[in-house]
Parts: sequence; C-alpha cells; structure tokens
Amino acid sequence: MEPTRTFDLIDRYLALFPDADAFAAKSDGKWIKYSAREYNDYSRWFAYGLLELGFRKGDKIATITNNRPEWNFADMGMAMAGIIHVPVYTSMNPAEYKYIIDHSDTRMVLISDSKLYDTIKPVCDLAGKVEYVFTFNKTDHSSHWLEIIEKGKNCSPGTPEIVEKIKNEVTPADPAALIYTSGTTGTSKGVLLSHRNLVSNFLAAAQVFKLGPDDRYLNILPLCHVGGRLGNYQTQYSGACIYYAESMGTIAANLKEIKATGFDAVPRILEKVYDNVMAKGRSLKGIKRSLFFWAVRLGLRYKPFGENGWFYERKLKIADKLIFSKWREALGGCARIVGCGGASLHPRLERIFWAAGIKILNMYGLTETSPIITINRQEKPLCKLGTVGALIESVEVKIDDDGEILTRGDNLMIGYYKDEELTRSVIDNNGWFHTGDVGNWVEGKFLNVTDRKKEIFKLSNGKFVAPQPIENRLKESAFIDQAMVVGERQKFATALVLPDLKYLKEWCESGNLFTGQGPGELVRLKEVKEAINQEIAGMNRSLSEPERIMRFRMVTDEWSPATGELSASLKLKRKVIESKYSRLLEEIYGKHP
Repeated sequence: MEPTRTFDLIDRYLALFPDADAFAAKSDGKWIKYSAREYNDYSRWFAYGLLELGFRKGDKIATITNNRPEWNFADMGMAMAGIIHVPVYTSMNPAEYKYIIDHSDTRMVLISDSKLYDTIKPVCDLAGKVEYVFTFNKTDHSSHWLEIIEKGKNCSPGTPEIVEKIKNEVTPADPAALIYTSGTTGTSKGVLLSHRNLVSNFLAAAQVFKLGPDDRYLNILPLCHVGGRLGNYQTQYSGACIYYAESMGTIAANLKEIKATGFDAVPRILEKVYDNVMAKGRSLKGIKRSLFFWAVRLGLRYKPFGENGWFYERKLKIADKLIFSKWREALGGCARIVGCGGASLHPRLERIFWAAGIKILNMYGLTETSPIITINRQEKPLCKLGTVGALIESVEVKIDDDGEILTRGDNLMIGYYKDEELTRSVIDNNGWFHTGDVGNWVEGKFLNVTDRKKEIFKLSNGKFVAPQPIENRLKESAFIDQAMVVGERQKFATALVLPDLKYLKEWCESGNLFTGQGPGELVRLKEVKEAINQEIAGMNRSLSEPERIMRFRMVTDEWSPATGELSASLKLKRKVIESKYSRLLEEIYGKHP
C-alpha cells in the first residue's frame, strides 16, 4: 500500500519489514535498537494514552527535544489520534518558546531532559493552555513520558476502537504538523502542513534516494526541521534503519561506528568536513602532501557520468585509490549518498564529494513546501552539479518577471496558522507560492537559486548586489569561517569576516609568528590582515565592480544559534548581526564616506 497519511508508514513497515530495525540511538555507550513492531506498539500506546488524558482531534502537542526514536513514537501517536504535532528547536530563548507555545495553543509539551526542562517549565507555567509537561529522560522533578505509555497500555476498553475510528476519519488534507520557521527575518511564522503535503514529498524523495532495507542512515538534521522530518519519513518508507547522531561533535565517530551508507546535512556540516580533511592534507609533508592536493585539484574539476573523458577518469581512479578512499574511511567507509539542503551549497564541495564517491544530492525548498521543490538525482538526465536539481513529482515552478521563484503543488502548505492575511500575501489567486528567492533555469530544467529577494541590496549608485554568492566565495578561503556582506544605500559593499581561528593559529605557527595572543590580538597582526586582504582581493578580480568588497572588518565572536547570529538551521540572521556590529559598520562607512 502507498501511504496517504503519515501514520500509514507503520502499516507499510508491518507489511514489508516487520522484523527490521526501524531506529537506533546511543545510550550508555551502546546503540539501542527498536524494531518495526515496537514502533507500532509504542505509537499506538501513545495515541491511547493521549485519549485517556482527554486529548481530541485538532489539539496541539509540542516536542522540544534532541533527535531520538521516542520522537517518532510521539509523532505517530499524535497523528493516529488526529493531534497536530508542533516540533520546536532546542536552541531557542525563553521568549521565543513562550511565543510559539502560546501562539500554537499547545496543550502538552514533551521535553528532552532536565536542563531544558528547567528552562521551559517556567514558560509553560505562564502559557495559557499548557496542561501537561513531560520529559523523555527521567528526572527527579518532572513527569516521565512513559506515564503516557502506561496509560495507553492500561486504557479503557473502548479507547483502541476510538483511535481506529479517528484514523479512518483522518484525510490527506487534514493538518499533521505546525512547524515554526527559524525566524531569520523576525518573528517565527507557524506553517501548517497537511498529511498530503508531507506524504507527497517523502514519496517523491524516496524515489530519488533509492534506499533499501540494508541501508544504514545517520540522521543529523533536527527532526523539528522540515528537512530532517522529510529525511526521517523517506528513510522509514525505504525500510532502512535510522541511527540518530549523538551530537554535532560525534558525527564522524557515529558514521564510523555504524558504517553509514548515507546521512543528511546542511552545507555548514559539509563545509566543516571539508575543512577538517583539508587541514589534515596541509599537515602532510613531501610527496604525500603533493599527491593530496593533486587529488583535490582533480576533484574540483569533476563532472559526473564520465563527461571529462577517459583520461580524466583514469586519473580519478588513481586519486581514489591513493586519497579519496581515505576520505570515505573518515566517514565510515560506506557512505555513498548525502541529502543536503537548507542553505546555499558551494559547487566546489559538491564536486569534490562526488569525485570521492559520495553523492551529494543538493535540493531546494522551504518549510512552506514540505520542503523539497527541486533536487539533483543520482543519474542522468536529471543531475546537474552546481544547481539545486530538477523538479520532483507533483510540483510546478515558474520564474516571475522580477526573477522570483514561484511554485505550487501537492507539497504547498495549508497556510500560516492564525494569519490568513500573510497567507494571501504569499499565495496568489492562481495558487502560486512566492518563495522570496531569486533564480533561473539552467538548460531549461535545472533550477539555479541566486539569492533571497529581500537580501539583495541596492548601493547608492543604484546598482544591486546579491550577497549570498559573494559570501559563499569568501568562505572558500581556508582563512574565513563565516562572512556577511552589507552595503544598503552605501557607495560600496563591505564584509564582516569571522576568521577560522583554528586555521589562523596553525598558519601563524607555521610562519613562526607569535601565537600566544587571544583571538582579538591574533586578528590584529599585520600578517593576518594582509593574508585576509589578499584572499578578498583575489576574489574581487572575478566579481563585477559593484560586487567587489572594498573594505572589511574581522570579528572574533562565535556566530551560532545559541548566541543569536545564526538561525537554528544555521542561516545568517542579518538584522541581528548588523545590530550587533553597528558601530563597526558605522566606522567603515562613517569615517570614510
């Protein structure tokens, strides 16, 4: 049977993979696995328990937790009972939590652990509709989620029949999830997604990834992120076992432990993997170092399906045996496919991973589109590296007169929760959703996304500048970890540059420069300033005059979701960064008008 509601995945599991391992998570140093049958049991008990607590179809329950198998039991239990799941990031501040909990009309909050509980419980106490707060981990002062399971196991005689009746009444058009955007431009918006939205998207994705029951997929993206949720569902559809990464710091170790055949990522994760590999390459000496960078240069020229010709392919086999095979070993030795989305991926990363035998399937989409609109395939004729791929099934795209990407299809959201006016402002009378992104077609079928419409700024001379491509070029430098380009109504574009302090220290040590200083003193070294200046000057030569970075300033504060400069999905929060460094920007433009 083909699923039409999210919880239909469980029936598919029982029919096709009843004895398969569905999920695995680390506990006390060991991977604990859950079978398809346990998935079914826990999900049903959770649904029964919710009814015993008085929950009814249309109610909202929020989860604020790290990725774990229990998230799925709660997710499917809610769906079976017709309850709308509100998944929330763990990296927000109390004010953001309060807004989402209040705005969503949440009645129950499920929290991962005691530390997060101490932050969120006071917020729940102030929220108008929250009646229950549970934790997934056992604590000394909170109710434990297994109490709901126990209520389900010992439910009233008629409760299972009521749940079956609700399941039968749930239609593909009914809401399944209320996902709040990460808020890069202001207050989070509640995106209401239906079963049809989610199911149509993961069915299309499953056709692209082509995973099977023998695959082992490491889940890295937060399940509260629509991309993480999509990867979670489409992997379940395939029957592959999903292993949940312990943390961002254990990804490499987890990949090795499980010998993952695939994983999901945002570009920032792949950038870190690439930077780590390059750092090891730079530490090599003599012939080993020469061979390493020969392989890198070769990989950066990679084109799939033998398009570079037989001689290139022959050299690539040598590079693979000597160098790229070790890249794969660093990722567990078996990784062959990576789903990547959420931000702009630089083509150099895509090409070199493909050259190393790891296919990065770059995709494009938004929370409002469940999320995939386009994705690169593993084979001809729907693969074009450097683009975000071709359309998935049941989705349309057109480019508006001003370059904005418009889309419609089965994946398009029901609307913004409690905001019909905002919904009407982004979905026109013909059903086209205005994404806010700017792009164009390559070869008539591959989408190229160039920037966010609202992020493109105009210089005082009337010239427009798209910052994202420039920022991506800046981050190609080993010296630069993050960058933000600004210049609205100014005479020229400038950049705030966050150096890669680890690499900078290594570079200074290799050049016998004094490195006993802290980050602030380090970036004030004349040699460091000159090195960054040369990197930017080299990039400027390939840019048009309005795009060139005429001045820059280095900063040393970490940019992260915890400190507020990045969204939970690791996108720049431009207004926050501009506000934080307003004096620095005034110095750039004020002293040199």
